[in-house]
Amino acid sequence: MKNIGIIGAGSWGTALATVLANNNKQVQVWSIMEDEVAMLRENHEHLTKLPGVKLADSITFTTDMREAIEDKEMLVLAVPSVFTRSTAKTMAPYVKENQIIVCVAKGIEEDTLMTITDVVEQEIPQADVCVLCGPSHAEEVGIGLPTTLVAGAKTEQSARLIQDTFMNDYMRIYTSPDRLGMELGGSLKNVIALAAGMADGLGYGDNTKAALITRGIAEISRLGIAMGAKPETISGLTGIGDLIVTCESRHSRNRKAGMLMGQGYTMEEATKEVQMVVEGIYSAKAALGLAEKYNVSLPIIEEVNKVLFDGKAAKDGVADLMLRDKRVEHADLAWEES
Repeated sequence: MKNIGIIGAGSWGTALATVLANNNKQVQVWSIMEDEVAMLRENHEHLTKLPGVKLADSITFTTDMREAIEDKEMLVLAVPSVFTRSTAKTMAPYVKENQIIVCVAKGIEEDTLMTITDVVEQEIPQADVCVLCGPSHAEEVGIGLPTTLVAGAKTEQSARLIQDTFMNDYMRIYTSPDRLGMELGGSLKNVIALAAGMADGLGYGDNTKAALITRGIAEISRLGIAMGAKPETISGLTGIGDLIVTCESRHSRNRKAGMLMGQGYTMEEATKEVQMVVEGIYSAKAALGLAEKYNVSLPIIEEVNKVLFDGKAAKDGVADLMLRDKRVEHADLAWEES
């Protein structure tokens, strides 16, 4: 794999462009915005979304979708999840049979409850649609800090091809056949991270954060397994690993938005302050839709939705979680007979 097109010039698309350029790949980055492409061409740096990360001179930029796709051996789809379907529609006429598309956004489509790869496959059925995700922030990948991701695909051959394309001395890539589990973990952790941020904004401590992370992975597991995801995926890099980094990191836009809401900002005020797409807001309603469809209880995610869309105070959401009916932690564990 030598020629690669990256569709989306945000922080993650830009960071992955640096990885691929370091791996001696010929990279072209597409953006719909002419001013963004002009800025990247002039500075070889994304001055607003990834400042301080200089891009290799070999990386080129374009607003022409046909140019970004044709003659490319692999495509990386890096637009925010809310724009995935519209972007895929634009891409479809230029994608050739079995061309690999690596989806790196995280989210669930609210109206259809479809994962990102499902959406892309529906719009571009001729493509070989894969996913790449794991505990990572663009700010760290862009400067070459050690990072581990997982390549998910329908076939081992495609997963290994992605592994070989991205892996280097600071980027370790594992492979997995469980795209569904990877995508659910990557999407739902953003909703839990909103809750973790709210707890930080309220001034709560490590005990609260640990509880939210642990019970959050329990919610992701319940829903994921009900939908057919593998438990090993939920307990791995794209499940608990991604949840930890998103709930704890200063780079996390979901945690930051939640923190602002914990401090009293409305959802609209918080997203305006973050100045980037907060994926968890778009996945929160979809997660509830999936919970209803598969008859799964997601109390943390339910409370996040109430704060986001019903005007409930974050403090009241935490209180209601603490005052829920008494439960056992693991219902399938048996007591010894007395």
